[in-house]
Amino acid sequence: MSSKLLSVNNAVFKCLKTLQNSRPRGFSTGAASLGPVNLKGRSFLTLKDFSSDEIKRLLWVSLDLKHRIKHEKQSLPLLQGKSLAMIFEKRSTRTRMSTETGFALLGGHPCFLTSQDIHLGVNEGTTDTARVLSGFCDIVLARVYSHSTLEELDKEASIPIINGLSDLYHPIQILADFLTLQEHYGSLNGLTVSWIGDGNNVLHSFMMTAAKLGVHLRIAKPKGYDPEMSVLQEAQRLSKEHRTQLVLTSDPMEAAQGSNVLVTDTWISMGQEEEKKRRLKDFQGYQITMQTASVAKPNWTFLHCLPRKMEEVSDEVFYSSRSLVFPEAENRKWTIMGLMVSLLTDYSPQIPMPKF
Repeated sequence: MSSKLLSVNNAVFKCLKTLQNSRPRGFSTGAASLGPVNLKGRSFLTLKDFSSDEIKRLLWVSLDLKHRIKHEKQSLPLLQGKSLAMIFEKRSTRTRMSTETGFALLGGHPCFLTSQDIHLGVNEGTTDTARVLSGFCDIVLARVYSHSTLEELDKEASIPIINGLSDLYHPIQILADFLTLQEHYGSLNGLTVSWIGDGNNVLHSFMMTAAKLGVHLRIAKPKGYDPEMSVLQEAQRLSKEHRTQLVLTSDPMEAAQGSNVLVTDTWISMGQEEEKKRRLKDFQGYQITMQTASVAKPNWTFLHCLPRKMEEVSDEVFYSSRSLVFPEAENRKWTIMGLMVSLLTDYSPQIPMPKF
């Protein structure tokens, strides 16, 4: 009898060991729980509109899909029979490829619309376009110049609208960034992110998200390149509510001090080409280099949403083992998939929830 019990115990042990080893990177064995979260039917214009638990749920679903599809080689046609309209006023490699391939991988049909195919507010009013697309598609992703265009689409559409980028926010980028950090560090709470660059839409989305995940944010920007005042005020409120640090300075080295994550972005966004000469002058001294990293924490990493220019970050940092830019780019696919699945279905993650 004892030998049989020993055999059973060994089998159970091996089974538990296999389950433990199959956990995706970034998972801990600590207990975690979220309140009731149902995002089906919601639009995604800004992370300002999403709670801490809702953001964590989106990251969890994204990591779940990545594990099941990429690592376990499972087929998950969760969006079979559904269609996506992709409106692009601004070109993009990562947004287009991640969304098209991700939606198709889930069994859906993406339809790409450039400014040559659809003229929002020109040949047809945005209101009419929103109502027409609501009859054709299940969801719309729009990459636009003005955030007000997204708000009008959302007001008139009867289907979810996703912000693929606007002048005010870039929320789908931030989901990818935090998924990347979750995988690398194993948890997000207590990390310090240092933004060194322009007070732009990517920074705005960081400011609407970091505190909700327990992440401290240190911002260095030249004088005159501040984030929008309304965004700053909301970020200050969130930082106070969640007891995180929010620091603004004009000194890159001060911002990088004691940081886990160094982040920058383009200094010249699409539509700002005429400002290039002035901006390059104003951002002198803001390139992230190994000298910048020398005051960061020993486990520092680097993020950049791409495409990257040499003046923004040195090759030594960009191509170093500390750079997470290419996993970050890949995670654009898994996070947009997680987002679309969450907005269109009642899907529940099958893997354990990570420790946030």
